[in-house]
Amino acid sequence: MAVPKRRLSRSNTRHRRSSWKAAPVDLVPIRIDGRIYRVPRRLVRAAHRGYLDLSRFG
Repeated sequence: MAVPKRRLSRSNTRHRRSSWKAAPVDLVPIRIDGRIYRVPRRLVRAAHRGYLDLSRFG
């Protein structure tokens, strides 16, 4: 069973949490049936195969 090694001070905990950064997802323009959609890079293959509802990506 996992057990914390020792208690972390409140200051260190907050400093660690404040360093977490969320980056915006980069959207890639793709052309399907003559229309251009901007989808996340990791979903490009799914969009080309027709697995996505492209009306959500306009």
